This record gives sequence, structure tokens and C-alpha cells, in this order.
Amino acid sequence: MSTSGKRGAARGLKVRVKGKSHKPSSKRWLQRQLNDPYVARARHEGYRSRAAFKLAEIDDKAHILKSGAHVIDLGAAPGGWSQVAAKRVGAKGRVVAIDLLPMDAIAGVDFIQLDFLDPSAPEKLNAMLGGSADLVLSDMAANATGHARTDHLKIMALVEAAAEFAREVLKPGGAFLAKVLQGGTEAALLASLKRDFASVKHVKPPASRADSAELYLLASGFRS
Repeated sequence: MSTSGKRGAARGLKVRVKGKSHKPSSKRWLQRQLNDPYVARARHEGYRSRAAFKLAEIDDKAHILKSGAHVIDLGAAPGGWSQVAAKRVGAKGRVVAIDLLPMDAIAGVDFIQLDFLDPSAPEKLNAMLGGSADLVLSDMAANATGHARTDHLKIMALVEAAAEFAREVLKPGGAFLAKVLQGGTEAALLASLKRDFASVKHVKPPASRADSAELYLLASGFRS
């Protein structure tokens, strides 16, 4: 960004991205990032992604990250959610993160580079936790194709797999939080979760952009 651009941003003015080297979609994304207060807050507060504030805001209301809790973070890289989880469960808690991609170390977080769909993953993560989990987190999203219907089906399949994983690793009374997209194929997933959890609801934290179709599904009170 130019010096004048920095001064404009500091005055609260919107930053506009110029130049022919950017595709229109890339230019819109970059412009949105430059003007996003959560991106600036994440840099200032040392979080690896703006997504950290989504989890923090959900927890401020739902209180799922209890002191001493054992937490599994699926698809954790780059680690924003794991940072929040580790801070809130404290030294007596445990956070285990898993991702196909590598992730730089985070204080209070044990990381394993592995596909959570690997048959050995549930047992390995429970062993790293030293027992069953109190909470399973998933901010995962399938790679976008640009076709809304296809992308919705892909992310819902991912959420269903994450929910099945949660059933294998949660202790009684545990909770599951996962990103979903607004659409018409959630009925079966909601019905299955309501059979296994005492409470199932959608939440949309302020840090989730208003124009985004993303929601978060919070299921609590796991019945083993």
C-alpha cells in the first residue's frame, strides 16, 4: 500500500485497489481485506486469522471453552481458532489440532499433521488429549468451485464427516461447533444431531461477514 493509502486507512477512509494486474474477484477480495477491521485487529492482537474472533464471539455467548476443557480443532491451520481455544481453556486444559497442512507451533496446542478422515485419527487424538474431548471445533471449508450448489454440497459433506468424528471422540455432555452454509440440504444433518445432542442451533457471530452465507452449527449436550 502507498504511504497516502496508509494515511487514508488511518483516517477511516476506504482503501481502493487499483491496477490492471488484479482480476476483478481478486481485487474485490483484497479491497475487502484492506478495509476489514477484524483483519487489522487480528494483526494487532497477534491472531493468525480474523476467524479467531468468530470463535471468541461465539464463546462469549455460549461458553463452550471452559477452563480445563479438552478440545479438538479439526482443519486447524493456520491456527486462529486453536489460539483462542488454548487461551480460554487455560493451563489446565488441553487443545489438540489436526490438519492436512503444516502449522507453526502454538503455545498450549499439540498439533498432528493428518487427515481427520484417516481411520486412525480419532484414537490418535484422544490419546494426545489423554481421554475423550469436551469440545470438537471445525472451521473447515471445502475448496470452492465457484458453483454455489456444488460448494454447498461439498461443505455439508465435510460437516457431516466432522459430526461423525465428533461422535467418536466426545465425552457425554460434550459439544460440537462447525461451519456450515445457508441452504436446503441441512435437514438430515440437523435431525441426526438432534438425536445425539440435547441442543442444536445455528449461530452467526458479528465477525462473520453479513454478506456471507456462512453460519455456525452448535450442538451441545452429547448423548453417548
